[in-house]
Amino acid sequence: MAVLRLALRNLLGAGLRTWLNVAALSFSFVAIIFLQGIYIGMNDQVEQATREAWYGGGQFWQKAYDPYDPLTLDDAHAPVPKELQFLIDNQEATPVLVRQATIYPRGRFRAVLLKGINPDQKVLSIPSSFLKSGDETIPALVGNRMAESAGLHRGDHITIQWRDVHGTFDARDVLIFDIFTTPVQEIDIGQIWIPLDRLQKLTALPNQATIVVLGKNRLPPQVPAGWTFKNLNFLLRDIHSLVRMKRVGAAIFYFILLFMAMLAIFDTQVLSIFRRRREMGTLMALGMTRANVIALFTLEGAFHGVLAALAAAVWGVPLLGVAARNGWKIPTSQDSFGYAIGDTIFPVYTAALVAGTIFLVLTVTTIVSYLPTRRIAKLKPTDALRGKMP
Repeated sequence: MAVLRLALRNLLGAGLRTWLNVAALSFSFVAIIFLQGIYIGMNDQVEQATREAWYGGGQFWQKAYDPYDPLTLDDAHAPVPKELQFLIDNQEATPVLVRQATIYPRGRFRAVLLKGINPDQKVLSIPSSFLKSGDETIPALVGNRMAESAGLHRGDHITIQWRDVHGTFDARDVLIFDIFTTPVQEIDIGQIWIPLDRLQKLTALPNQATIVVLGKNRLPPQVPAGWTFKNLNFLLRDIHSLVRMKRVGAAIFYFILLFMAMLAIFDTQVLSIFRRRREMGTLMALGMTRANVIALFTLEGAFHGVLAALAAAVWGVPLLGVAARNGWKIPTSQDSFGYAIGDTIFPVYTAALVAGTIFLVLTVTTIVSYLPTRRIAKLKPTDALRGKMP
């Protein structure tokens, strides 16, 4: 206990040099927590948005379906199995039929994915209720990005051409009932949504689907023959890979911040040991062991981390609180990256993040503080009193 009090008194007595080191280290604390909070918040936002809009609690794919190969869509359909139909009837799953098509907006042509969805479904956040229509008009939904790129507006009639299951080409006009805004590009770009029963009838695929989306928090039943189940770990792997890549890139920034702060502490320790040789000799002459002297100087350096954590709490907590409430605005160009981030990222600061950062910085600070003190182990009290070092 006496060593602790003496170490703290010596550290505070160093004055401006101590507080400069504390300021640099506290900035490292706040920067690491802030950036890690950004990545955690980004990951949570993307996961939540994609789960609500498209992934649900997982997806059953018809065995021929490959989202990265549009040539598979002609064969990627099958009757909905009775195990999945039971979930659909109970609003615990929703089927989606996907077909290739071509639209002709304003005399131009564009390849799209024509997707059919049940207007009464409650599994996904897609505003499918707009697809209810009691007349012969085929209602359609498009996302805001699709509408902007194709020049579509509410109330527009556009011609859609597709090929049915027999290979026969057909075409109809559809009416754009609504344009919805979503951060999830997987239900937006290059896609047009129409009622499932209409698409099944137009393509001669009664009661067939390409994908069946399971409701959130619903355990999947036994996988039917001819279908494969894709859980959230599989569906979200691209998002997780992005976040891991970002964290690896940020680790370089963390290393630079910690290196600068640790270099300042290391230099302070070396200078302190060099200037306080007679003090060390006096302490050992009065009965303090070499181990206690080493512990004294190590604690003085380690206390930089403790004071930095306290300083970071004083000015960092209000700053991080404002960032968590208001979020971090990102440029509109980020929307083209293909991830459902939206225009604002809200950082998430967990107890594990804060505790882990404190533990990391304190551990590194203690190690850096100990390294220069190893020379004290060979120090003789008589040499120290004369101002000599081994």
